Amino acid sequence: MKYKKWTLAQKLEILAASEDTGIVEACRKFGVSTASLYNWKKKYEHKGEAGLKVTYDTKSKELKDAEEENRILRKLLSNKEIELEVQREL
Repeated sequence: MKYKKWTLAQKLEILAASEDTGIVEACRKFGVSTASLYNWKKKYEHKGEAGLKVTYDTKSKELKDAEEENRILRKLLSNKEIELEVQREL
C-alpha cells in the first residue's frame, strides 16, 4: 500500500481544522488516521512548524547531484574501456 505524503501546509491546515471541528471529524474529512493526527499535534506542540517538516528526504541536493554525476562518469568509463578492448582485439 502506498502511503500519502503530506506537505507542511496540508498538515497545518488539518491541525487547524481539527481545532475547529474536532479530531474525528477532521480525520474523516481529510482521510488521515487519528494516530497520525495525534502525532502531528504532539510534534507541533513540542517543536512548532519545524516538528512537522518532511524528514524522509534526508539526502541533500548536492549529494544527489554528485551521485548522478558519478553514475554518468562510471557509464562513460565503462564505454571507454569497451572501446579500448575492441581496439586491442583489432
